[in-house]
Amino acid sequence: MENGHRRLKTLILAAGKGTRMGSDLAKVLHRIHGRPLLDYVVEVAEAAGSQEIVVIVGHQADLVREIFAGRNLVFVEQREQLGTGHAVLQAREAFAGYDGDVLILCGDVPLLPLDTVCRLLDEHGRSGAVVSVLTALLENPKGYGRIVKDEAGTLLKIVEERDASDEERQIREINSGIYLAVAPFLFDAVSRITNRNDQKEYYLTDIVGIARREGLPVHACLAEDARSVMGINTPEELKRAGEFRDALKGRSDC
Repeated sequence: MENGHRRLKTLILAAGKGTRMGSDLAKVLHRIHGRPLLDYVVEVAEAAGSQEIVVIVGHQADLVREIFAGRNLVFVEQREQLGTGHAVLQAREAFAGYDGDVLILCGDVPLLPLDTVCRLLDEHGRSGAVVSVLTALLENPKGYGRIVKDEAGTLLKIVEERDASDEERQIREINSGIYLAVAPFLFDAVSRITNRNDQKEYYLTDIVGIARREGLPVHACLAEDARSVMGINTPEELKRAGEFRDALKGRSDC
């Protein structure tokens, strides 16, 4: 299936345990209205016109596969949790020979409306970017990676909070962890990411800096409602997400 823009496949990051959930259950298997978090993410990927959906699994990988058997998903296992960049790299073989766009979603973000994804696809296509990132504005951005732009509003880089300067920590525009990237660029870039940072992890955010250094266009797309791109990390957030779900559920055709 095509989405009316470029060819589209989706990669969903769903390997985390989610220790703050207070349960051994894989985070993406916690439920809202009786459905696993991951189910909502798969649904929006399907609705966006993805011709294939690849899911990165890790914690309780077999259980995730079992619950989603029959959904026509491709599963790739991340055996070591070395960061988001490392997670994406594990899927390189699954996308071999593909030169279209890859939509990267987080398996713990169940409130993302289809119309937001459609707008990301549209802006990405019109901008000619090799990578676009979905961003949001928060009153309190503590804990999130910051979107660093120049005075003209051009995206320069994404910096994780632990690695940010005091000035960068004042930025209210944050990284949602949702991206759209041209496949050949994406997998070449993640193969070159290093772990020279405070957490010693391979950050997917570094692909923006790689593109900039090579003179390739990048783009930031601002979500209209910050709640719609928030990940679920605690039981309290799970409860709030259930309350927000119906109000934020947008539907349109890409």
